[in-house]
Amino acid sequence: MTHHLYSGEPFGARLRRAMDERGPLCVGIDPHASLLTEWGLNDDVAGLERFSRTVVEALADRVAVLKPQSAFFERFGSRGLAVLEMCVQEARQAGALVVMDAKRGDIGSTMAAYAESFLHQDAPLFSDALTVSPYLGYGSLAPAVALARESGAGLFVLALTSNPEGGEVQHAIRADGRTVAATMLAHLAAENAGEEPLGSFGAVVGATLGDLSSYDLDINGPLLAPGIGAQGATAADLPGVFGKAVRNVVPNVSRGVLRHGPDAGALRGAAGRFAEEIRAAVAGA
Repeated sequence: MTHHLYSGEPFGARLRRAMDERGPLCVGIDPHASLLTEWGLNDDVAGLERFSRTVVEALADRVAVLKPQSAFFERFGSRGLAVLEMCVQEARQAGALVVMDAKRGDIGSTMAAYAESFLHQDAPLFSDALTVSPYLGYGSLAPAVALARESGAGLFVLALTSNPEGGEVQHAIRADGRTVAATMLAHLAAENAGEEPLGSFGAVVGATLGDLSSYDLDINGPLLAPGIGAQGATAADLPGVFGKAVRNVVPNVSRGVLRHGPDAGALRGAAGRFAEEIRAAVAGA
């Protein structure tokens, strides 16, 4: 792959504009076997392709962000990855930003190779942003940070996740008295310092976590917030969870929208309702 410097807008600026124009909503593309069945599709590559294409055709021209979950494509091997490539490219061509939810985390040349897979502009799976895990130490993400900057892409770093097991790592108190999660947020604030209108290095922070006022979420970067819809959080909960950082929240809804398929109009209607509810909640905060 040839390296070339990115000359356009960084991810944070593109995301801010997309959220302002299309409403602050991220829809997950999560082809669970159970969802394929609900849609009347087989749990095979043909079902995967029909599902993914339907979601992209229905939503990519109107939602700010689409977030394919790589695992549901990888389980079908190379043919599943071919569907994912198609999904990413068609979604971006239609104007949606694509966040690849692959939660990669490794060290050195291996982290660099993961970054090349998703953040190099010539890669078949090039995405606007990638989810990454910092739990080999934030510094292990350096190759991904560097390539994201070069490509005008972004990262979403796992910080305060909604799964109950996450707390044993994220709430652990370091020798300096700060929690691990607070340390990750501070690293991201440093990455985003001085960026206008929004930095490109975001955190994953669950919308179901309740009052997070003990954490400084105002990292001048986006906060990818799973948990709206099927997991129990609502748009109205967002200001209470995120405080003044709510303007930078990218709430993710997956099943709450996807269960309305395979009808494209119903998918669009559900996404539109969520986007309006979120917009109203953020405006009122």
